[in-house]
Amino acid sequence: MTYFRELPNIQYENFLSTSTGSQSYLTLKNIFLRGKVRTDLMGVYAFDKYEIAEDERPDQIARKIYGNSTYDWVVLISANILNYQDQYPLTSQLLYNYVINKYGQSGAYDTHHYESTEVRDSMDRLIYPAGLYVAEDFTIPNPDLIGGIIRPVTTITNFEYETRKNDAKKEINVIKRSYLNQFVTDMRQISTYGFNSEYVNATTIRASNSKTKSP
Repeated sequence: MTYFRELPNIQYENFLSTSTGSQSYLTLKNIFLRGKVRTDLMGVYAFDKYEIAEDERPDQIARKIYGNSTYDWVVLISANILNYQDQYPLTSQLLYNYVINKYGQSGAYDTHHYESTEVRDSMDRLIYPAGLYVAEDFTIPNPDLIGGIIRPVTTITNFEYETRKNDAKKEINVIKRSYLNQFVTDMRQISTYGFNSEYVNATTIRASNSKTKSP
């Protein structure tokens, strides 16, 4: 991922055996700096909705949208994906493996919870919405039968629950191609350092790295 090449550097005092003295430094990427979409670009006009296909990687999405797979980091930042393993959708096989590992072979299709089903009366008026968490024995009055009751309940298994969560991750926002250059320019600007006591150059600062020694 080229994202890390966009990050500025921090130089730490070299504590390794390869150190040649007090002026020997290790140059590392400043992973504590993270870019985000500009506040004035947060409106829906700057984004397109995108549905991640089965087994589709960020670099493939970047190639499809921006014509360049190295903008995979733009896809992830604009989608606000901070933790790839937790926030990016799993493939069907990986999802199945995850569910089996989490719930066990026998527990994968056990009940996770119960939800309401939609109820409408004979005039097609909505009486009760679908998708609400309810108890297994939940009932409501029958809107078309005085004194009658109905049980608008459906069972959601562990596998269905995890599949829903995974499917929700497939719907992301991506920066429109027309805003790509501005986005990259902004990212590079915030990845430069202003002059300070630790300044080496616009993309590098120096910090001490104290070593703890046994008495």
